[in-house]
Amino acid sequence: MSRTIKLTLAYDGTDFAGWQFQLNQRTVQDTLEQTVAKVTGQFSRVTASGRTDAGVHALAQIVSFETASSLPAEVLWRALNAELPHDMAALTVEDAPDSFHAQRDARRKRYRYVICDHRVRDLFRRRYAWQVFNRLDAPAMQRAAAQLVGRHDFASFETAGSERETTERTVFDLTVCRHEPPEDRVVQVEVEADGFLYNMVRNIVGTLVEIGQGRQAESWIADVLAARDRRRAGPTAPPQGLFLISVLY
Repeated sequence: MSRTIKLTLAYDGTDFAGWQFQLNQRTVQDTLEQTVAKVTGQFSRVTASGRTDAGVHALAQIVSFETASSLPAEVLWRALNAELPHDMAALTVEDAPDSFHAQRDARRKRYRYVICDHRVRDLFRRRYAWQVFNRLDAPAMQRAAAQLVGRHDFASFETAGSERETTERTVFDLTVCRHEPPEDRVVQVEVEADGFLYNMVRNIVGTLVEIGQGRQAESWIADVLAARDRRRAGPTAPPQGLFLISVLY
């Protein structure tokens, strides 16, 4: 008799070719499935709340899978952490209702994007931040970001390659803030929504950075949103600054 497991997973995405299985590539999904099979003695297909791209990190990705293993959740948690590679960790393992599905049941997700705007390269943030080398106007970025909160058509912030039924999404929160000294070289963008289009967060960040660097006015982002044309927005921010930080059900 099978049961459904809900797993909270953290991973450093630097050395992964994204979440989804790819032939001859190291992916989070394939690595996790191999580890689950080793621990339980049987293959289980794992499902995440959403796919992350190559280089993108997760502080709390939610995963579900079915297993016939009788190992208690606590034992399964310890065993998985003993076998997972150094850049992955099972934060929690718990039994879930049979109907639970990590992707279909997700109601909101929250992402964080980290930018380092110091003039000198920060060697110890290179895997976890976008380094832009000139001071950003974080308050201007925040004022511009506020125009994206609410229900909108985010077609201008979707990279081609993933067909969706609709490009409308509801953004509940979009915050830009600078860390306090001595970490004031770091600007952090957090966005929470009921769903995200392909590269939506990275495209929003790239657009906000254009404003933060003074290349565009704060009002420009409203024109970009209304255009529903990806060519009107800013560049796609690189993957290493992006973290999935929470999923709400």
